[in-house]
Amino acid sequence: MYSSVGVIESARKVFCEMPERNVVAWTAMVSGYISIGELEMARLVFDWASQRDAILWNAMISGYIVLRRDMEAARELFDRMPDKDRDVMSWNTVLLGYAESGDIEAGERFFMEMPEKNVFSWNGLMGGYMRHGRFLKVLGVLHRMLRSPTGVLPNDATLVAALSACSKLGAVNIGRWIHVYAETSGFGGNIYVGNGLIDMYSKCGCINDAMLIFRSMETKDVITMNAMIGGLATHGRGVEALELFEHMLREGERPDGITFVGALSACVHAGMVEKGYAYFRLMAEDYSITPWIEHYGCMVDLLGRAGLFNEAIDFIASMPLKPDCVIWSALLGACQVHNDVRLAKLVMNKIIKLEPEDVTNYVALSNIYGAAGRWREVAGLKWAARNNNSRAKLPGCSFVEIDFEVVEFCSFDARHCKTSEIYQVLHGLKELLKSAGYEPEVYEPVI
Repeated sequence: MYSSVGVIESARKVFCEMPERNVVAWTAMVSGYISIGELEMARLVFDWASQRDAILWNAMISGYIVLRRDMEAARELFDRMPDKDRDVMSWNTVLLGYAESGDIEAGERFFMEMPEKNVFSWNGLMGGYMRHGRFLKVLGVLHRMLRSPTGVLPNDATLVAALSACSKLGAVNIGRWIHVYAETSGFGGNIYVGNGLIDMYSKCGCINDAMLIFRSMETKDVITMNAMIGGLATHGRGVEALELFEHMLREGERPDGITFVGALSACVHAGMVEKGYAYFRLMAEDYSITPWIEHYGCMVDLLGRAGLFNEAIDFIASMPLKPDCVIWSALLGACQVHNDVRLAKLVMNKIIKLEPEDVTNYVALSNIYGAAGRWREVAGLKWAARNNNSRAKLPGCSFVEIDFEVVEFCSFDARHCKTSEIYQVLHGLKELLKSAGYEPEVYEPVI
């Protein structure tokens, strides 16, 4: 009890006065020290322990992972653990450590060594790949899980991770398959899966499917509302997003910071400046939510797109937070919409001071100059980008889904076995578009 509330000195006194100490007492002291960040003391008690079981070993291993991200020490302790104490939870603890530390390749190797895997093992591996942007790998783990002879089946967390990967990849057909699997496997009424489906369909361009899921859900929470409001806003259906937001408020449901990001984004898409101001004030006055940098960014975007540049600049000046590149980039985007070259140059100077080596900043202003036909300025930016040793722009990568398989391709990619045929088709499509009257905007590249 004492260690669990952090009164570690009282716990230590009681512990020292005990005539006999069992494994529960040793575990309580180790866990108590870990809970207050005293890893060295926890290890000292652990080494003194006359009895150890799986729970005690797992607590100490977890301490190294949670407090230090020290996978070397955690793995050393795991390897010392007697086989009789090493259970699937022990393996999962180390696997999760590898996933969170970023060494997902070591985590994959460790996963393959596991003599027994449960659903949390599979979810841990998926979560590691998800955390580090390896979305194709996430879907690959799901495929392996479903084909595994162990018979371990996905739970709601498994499906949510897979749906999130689909949303990142735009893999709507795989997402639809997961939807069918969820419905036929007893997850049809699961709120977490429902939220994941709304998010996936919205981000894959299927907003009507997202609406169908939303309307079919008997239970909704703030995450449900956020996903639907954000999805509608992203698809340019700002009025519908705001109607849903207003309905949420009338029903007495409490919005959070993410809800207001969606509502303000909807105001941007709908061009509703006054309503945006009203929601921004409402957030702090009625719901005690301190605005985030994302909220300020939405307001700058709203004012800028409406052509209210003086108001946008005054708004930035009044911010209690220091404007970052998100804020200035929102204003730069508005400059591009209204072709305001003079202000764009001033804003660009702010951005370059914050991120002088990011070449994408030069690209944005170059596009504005190019649209205005100011090629001398474009050439000047090209020289400035090289002179400032700006980071080279990474080749853009995209994903395409064909026959339930997601394939990655990058600019000037030549990895595919049918590269020549692919480029022939792309050239044909380009000529077809040109013959139909389409003229792409092509500007002088900055780098």
